[in-house]
Amino acid sequence: MAETNMANPAVVGLAGFGTTTLLLQLHNFGLCGSGVVFCCAMAFGGMTQLIAGYQEFKTGNNFGYCAFTAYGAFWIALGLIFLMLELQAQGVIPDKGALHVNGNDLGWFLVAYTVFSFVLWIGSFAVHTAMVATFTTLMIGFVGLDLEFLAEMSSIKFITTVDLTLCALCAFYMMGHVIFLQVYGRDILPVGKPWVKKG
Repeated sequence: MAETNMANPAVVGLAGFGTTTLLLQLHNFGLCGSGVVFCCAMAFGGMTQLIAGYQEFKTGNNFGYCAFTAYGAFWIALGLIFLMLELQAQGVIPDKGALHVNGNDLGWFLVAYTVFSFVLWIGSFAVHTAMVATFTTLMIGFVGLDLEFLAEMSSIKFITTVDLTLCALCAFYMMGHVIFLQVYGRDILPVGKPWVKKG
């Protein structure tokens, strides 16, 4: 019986991450509303990326498995946080109690993911240059968000938004690398060599 080749789940995970990250930055630039970001965060950046992560488990790729499931969960959690903030603002749920959320809480949520992302950033050095670029811009973006929410440095919002836009484009680049490599049979979008050798 012929073996069936499995598709690479990274293309879907990268698409979900890149699209949702880009939409949020377009919102921050004032080009679209927050509703579309919430829906994409729950469905594409969240659920679909989470599924891609679980599929990475079958390939034995710990890096992809950890990254896609964790960032899929990130988008779902962030969507729920924004939903709770909106419900509090509308008076649907009380502005206090166990489910209370504020900007400071959101800041510490982002700090936790900054620490998590730092580990994957170090791991990206052994993958390839495009992965390093993606996680470097992601790290800069998370640090910018940390400062914005915890130190109230609103002046860096524009720089952070530009940086995270670049992060989204890096994710799309890697997605294109995998897809084009298969459909064209040659490396149209090279991702570069690892910065650190294995072993």
